[in-house]
Amino acid sequence: MTDEKRKNKKIYFILTALIIIIASVGFCAARINFGTKPHIDKYSELRDNVDAGGTAVAVGDNKYGQCDVSDWQDIVAVSAGGEHTAGLRSDGTVVAVGDNRTGQCDVSDWEDIVAVSAGSDHTIGLKSDGTVVCANNNSIYSYDVSDWRDIVAVSSGFDHVVGLKSDGTVIAEGDNSSGECDISDWKDITAVSAGHSYTVGLKSDGTVVAAGDNYYGQCDISDWEDIVAVSAGANATVGLKSDGTVVAVGSNYFGEIDISDWQNIVAVSVGYSHTVGLKSDGTVVTAGNNDSGQCDVSDRENIAAIYAGGDTTVGIKSDGYR
Repeated sequence: MTDEKRKNKKIYFILTALIIIIASVGFCAARINFGTKPHIDKYSELRDNVDAGGTAVAVGDNKYGQCDVSDWQDIVAVSAGGEHTAGLRSDGTVVAVGDNRTGQCDVSDWEDIVAVSAGSDHTIGLKSDGTVVCANNNSIYSYDVSDWRDIVAVSSGFDHVVGLKSDGTVIAEGDNSSGECDISDWKDITAVSAGHSYTVGLKSDGTVVAAGDNYYGQCDISDWEDIVAVSAGANATVGLKSDGTVVAVGSNYFGEIDISDWQNIVAVSVGYSHTVGLKSDGTVVTAGNNDSGQCDVSDRENIAAIYAGGDTTVGIKSDGYR
C-alpha cells in the first residue's frame, strides 16, 4: 500500500468514527448551552484534536493490567469493561488490555472499526459497513451479532449487547432474564446504553426509555426531558441535560448519583459504583466509590473523552497528532 493510500485510509476512518461519535454522544455538545463561550471553544478544540488521535489515560483497579494504556496513541475512542479496556485507533484497528479469560481482548485482527464497547466479559466492535464483530468465547452467552446490519452505535452491558440501527430502532442479544433485551418496539432512538441487566435509550425528542431490572429505580426515567446523552451503569442511570447539568436515578449506596450540583458537563459515564463527568474546560469530576482510586482524576486536564468501567476510569487526552 502506498503512503498516499495509507493517508487516505486513515482520514477515512477518522471521518467515519467522527460520524458515529456525533450520532451517539458527540452531537450533544452542540445542543448544550454553557453560557461561557471560552468553555465551548476549549471543548471544541479538545474534541477536534482527539478526532485526529490522542493518548489514553487510566486510573483505578489494575489487577489484570486494565489500566496499562499509557503507551496507546492515535486513540479516538475508549471503553472500559468489567476488568478490561478497549481502545479504537484512528486507522480503524483496536487495542485491548486486561482480563482475557473469555477472549474479550482478542481484537488484534479487527479492521475497519468505527466504535468499540467493552462489557463484563466481551468486547464488540462496530464496522464501517454497519456490521458488528464480537470478541468472546463464553459458552453461556455467545452474543451472536453476525447477522446485525445497518448499525450506527453499539453498547455492551453486563451480559447483553445492544445495537442502534440507522432507522432509530434497536436490537439486542444476550441475557434477557430481567427483560433487558425487550426493546424491539423502541423507535426514534438516537443513543443507547446497556447497563447491568437493563438498557436505556435516548429518544430524538430528548426523552428517555428503559427496559429491564428496576430494583434500585434505575429505570425510573419516564419524566426526564431535554436529555442529550445517557449512561447506564451497574444500578444507576445518569442523563446529561441540554444546559450542561445532569440528572440521575438508581442506587446511591456509594454516593454515585450525588451529582445534582454538576455544571458545564459535556459527557457522562457510570461504572459499577462511580460516576464520571467531563467538563467543557477539559477537566473531570467524579462521584461515588473510590476504593481502587477510580475517582482520582482531579489533576486531569485536556481530557476530551471519558469512560467509567468496573472500578476504573479511562480517558483520552487531547494531544492528537494533527
